[in-house]
Amino acid sequence: MRKVLLLTVFITALIFSACTKSTEELETISVSDYFPLEPGRYITYNLDSTVFINFGTAQAVVSYQVKHEVDALITDNLGRPAYRIIRYIRNSPAGAWTADNTFMAVQTGSTVEFIENNMRFLKLKWPVRNGDSWKGNSYIDTYSLNSNVKYLADWDYTYDSVNVQQTLGAFTLDSTLKVAQRDEIIGNITDPNSYHEINFGEEKYAKGIGMVYRNFLHIEYQPPTPGRGGYRIGYGVKLTMIDHN
Repeated sequence: MRKVLLLTVFITALIFSACTKSTEELETISVSDYFPLEPGRYITYNLDSTVFINFGTAQAVVSYQVKHEVDALITDNLGRPAYRIIRYIRNSPAGAWTADNTFMAVQTGSTVEFIENNMRFLKLKWPVRNGDSWKGNSYIDTYSLNSNVKYLADWDYTYDSVNVQQTLGAFTLDSTLKVAQRDEIIGNITDPNSYHEINFGEEKYAKGIGMVYRNFLHIEYQPPTPGRGGYRIGYGVKLTMIDHN
């Protein structure tokens, strides 16, 4: 009986030790590991942009290449150190790069904030553990009467597949994580006579590189009315890394 008891205690101690070690390893992961920032760093992506044409009656995908390059260390409007990121775009691999947008990223130690089109997204948050979640769009005005991004309200960003190896195109990435942001359907998408809405978002980050993949889609379908047929509004963005330094 005593041997059985000692064996049980020993096994329990091993399990506890393994769990503690796993937890400690995960809690040492820094958000900055997956979003490194310094002037001169860049990531190049294939960009597939979903648009609605012919007054919303048809859907098309337009492809570009874009490059996000960290330009300089600056100060944000709260007096915090921040990095300016310039987006360059071209229609084909042989085309010339043209700057077309500017973003800003802030590392606070426990979070990574990304400011795009005057909206502040909380991209990553410590601790980095599978299943941990946070309100990634909480800094965005989604509730006021004049807000045109109400579809971004109350999104739960959740860590999935933390610290896993992944193949992305020609790259074998040793350590990646996925942030599942939204997977939502409102209404009946098979009924052409009723309103429906689709919202989807996920991003993937690689350690030592940054964001390597993004898939975002927002679609609103307006049913037919007298004098006008049904139509869709919205947009989609899919970014897939093809180069980095």
